[in-house]
Amino acid sequence: MSIALQHDLIDSFLSKHPYPLLFVTMSGAHLYGFESDNSDYDLRGAHVTPVKQLVKLAPPSETYEVMDREAPVEMDIVTHDVHKFFTLLLKNNGYVLEQVCSPLTVRTSPEFDELRAMVPKFITRHHRHHFLNFGRNQWETVVKGGKPTVKGLLYTYRVLLAGIHLMRTHQVESNLRKLNEQFKLSHIDELIAMKMSGKEKDLLAGHDLDWHAVEYQRLCAMLDEARDKSTLPDEASGRAELDDLLVRLRMKHL
Repeated sequence: MSIALQHDLIDSFLSKHPYPLLFVTMSGAHLYGFESDNSDYDLRGAHVTPVKQLVKLAPPSETYEVMDREAPVEMDIVTHDVHKFFTLLLKNNGYVLEQVCSPLTVRTSPEFDELRAMVPKFITRHHRHHFLNFGRNQWETVVKGGKPTVKGLLYTYRVLLAGIHLMRTHQVESNLRKLNEQFKLSHIDELIAMKMSGKEKDLLAGHDLDWHAVEYQRLCAMLDEARDKSTLPDEASGRAELDDLLVRLRMKHL
């Protein structure tokens, strides 16, 4: 069962953001469907840097990032200026794609609704690279030292299943519990139950690592096969629509 978000804490945290927000959604364990009582709030989105700031000799960074470990729930926010965010969308960046599609919205705008409607134009066969590389990085963390944790395995499986699903259906789904309704892997349900009971850092027995290694390789192969069979395009479209939206956002926030 999902844990209710504390929107009063989120609102207080976002009120300190220096720029107008196009949108902010929840990422991390909450989005992935295996949050626990102590999971932090990973807030991700896009902001609009006012034109008066952009034309200065020393314009501000395109990325705003703040972490608050002193709040009742640890808060972590990362937002990119709309120019950078839109550019990443056109470069097969799965991180920003999942942020736009996250159902856990905490800040929206009419322009964000427009952006979401464009999502099918940004999905390509090459998103496979993001999900496979993310999965490999997570797996390397899992096997380092031969001490796999529940959390590390969940992040590995989550991103590989999400990539396979995207290649097959052309739909973004980040929630591992929902993904596993399709894949029906019993070990996923067991790992999620352990994670949500607060055992995310528990180590699995040593002999389990070899079994998970075989499963990891199987899912990587499934992702490659799904890409090969996919009818997704090789290049993203929607650049003209993003250009138009960017101009309108700049004009709105002079």
